Amino acid sequence: MTDSTRPTSLSAAIAALLEVAAPAGISQDAARAEAEALAATVAEPATGAYLDWVRETGGGRSAEDFMAAASRGRRYRGAPTPSMAHLTLVKSSHAPAYAKALADVALAAVGLGEENARVLGNATTAAAAQLGEAAHTAAPVRDLPDPAQPARPDFASAERLLSSVLTELKDVSSRIRGMRDEPTLPGSTFDVGDGDSHLPGAFDLSGGTPSPGVPAPAPAPTEATEEAAAAQAEVEEEEVKSVEELLAELDELVGLSEVKDEIHRQAAVLQVEKKRAEAGLKSPTITRHLVFTGNPGTGKTTVARLVAGIYRAVGLLSKGQLVEVDRSELVAGYLGQTAMKTAEVCQSAKGGVLFIDEAYSLGGDQYGTEAIDTLVKEMEDNRDDLVVIVAGYPLPMEAFIAQNPGLASRFRTHIEFPDYTEDELLAIFRLMVSGADYDAGEDVEEQLRTIIAATPKGSSFGNARFVRNQLEAAIGRHAWRLRDVDEPTIEQLRGLVVEDFPLTLTSPQGQTSGPTDAPQWPETDSMGADVHATDPPEGHDD
Repeated sequence: MTDSTRPTSLSAAIAALLEVAAPAGISQDAARAEAEALAATVAEPATGAYLDWVRETGGGRSAEDFMAAASRGRRYRGAPTPSMAHLTLVKSSHAPAYAKALADVALAAVGLGEENARVLGNATTAAAAQLGEAAHTAAPVRDLPDPAQPARPDFASAERLLSSVLTELKDVSSRIRGMRDEPTLPGSTFDVGDGDSHLPGAFDLSGGTPSPGVPAPAPAPTEATEEAAAAQAEVEEEEVKSVEELLAELDELVGLSEVKDEIHRQAAVLQVEKKRAEAGLKSPTITRHLVFTGNPGTGKTTVARLVAGIYRAVGLLSKGQLVEVDRSELVAGYLGQTAMKTAEVCQSAKGGVLFIDEAYSLGGDQYGTEAIDTLVKEMEDNRDDLVVIVAGYPLPMEAFIAQNPGLASRFRTHIEFPDYTEDELLAIFRLMVSGADYDAGEDVEEQLRTIIAATPKGSSFGNARFVRNQLEAAIGRHAWRLRDVDEPTIEQLRGLVVEDFPLTLTSPQGQTSGPTDAPQWPETDSMGADVHATDPPEGHDD
């Protein structure tokens, strides 16, 4: 399908998807069900979307059918459909075409009902989720003629096929930006907020601003608040580090040069503002909330922890703890309960940093909207002693920030976390091996370099998490090799060998498949996180 023939109506987009599904071996019923669910979940926030959806999908449907389809499709906003995931897993040559057809369905759904920023955000997120994996479909590692010198995957044909949809995604992003009350400025802006300047002493942050009206009763302790309290107690017991010490820890991390430069600039502004306040000069209100964008395993959580410490060291935050949550810890099962749950989490983070991973998952439904509205209110009520950092993939995060004017005005600084290079991943591997008290020679590193080079680098590539999973799997095979050795030597107990890193089919998350002589380690979840692993060395698995 060429750019000029890209379908603009949902019915045409579904028909095009069915044409692509047949040669890919996907049943017409399965492809149609995915398309209808994807379209419904994109258009769900739009007024009148139900009527248009029924008409475009053939009629004879009820509102309940529309809502059921939207509910089934919500996971497609941040992850590929089952058929798309299968085609990517088996390295099907039809994967790019099917991904493009799904993306066309998502973008065509923008025309259902009355267009608004949430619908545009849903379409951008869903299209990006389908395109992310297929754009880097490559030959399996087991097909390489010479494992020592793997051939680089040829991405050219896939990129050409997807270019028209990627262009459309940029257009949608432009439309999103046009609907914002205020633009989000990238980079090191240090923009002064809309509030009035404050007299000296404005950074004496012993407490937050009380909420207007009658105060809500203190929430009963829950498992989440108890864990946050325990983390806070650990922070308070630790010796408070200086800004210089925290920046030195930042500089020791592998890679991330642009991220480091940005944090150094942020720290410099905070230190100067503190000196201005001490000198009796006015200190304007400057937004400190941050957006971290990047793929998994690029160090976002580690840097967020250091930012919390820096903010505490300069007196911007009273405690400096980091509370890390995702959608499941903010959204409740019923409307009305979500606001209470989100407010409770914000209170547990007061005095520190609230880090919301995969924040874009809050977009698109009424429960997530309730959480966002509550979050904006809590950020305002506790603006003197709470910093919020939201993180996720670049395109979905842009849509997330766009869906609420309060978010766009509060998140002024975006920091992008790039993927690690092969050399940087090997440097991280050396740190992990040393931290786990193992040895790995140059031959092992070359084997790992081969695996890394031949692994697709899609949006779900695990970066440092991928390397960690490779090491955990190798440790499992190492133990299997020594299972019958009664008295192994220190060298045997420490030594990892090339055979512990087999050239099997490797997924972007670090999972392996194919015949081996040992059990498969580690067991991983859908994002490549080891279910049973202990914490990795600090700073290289977030």
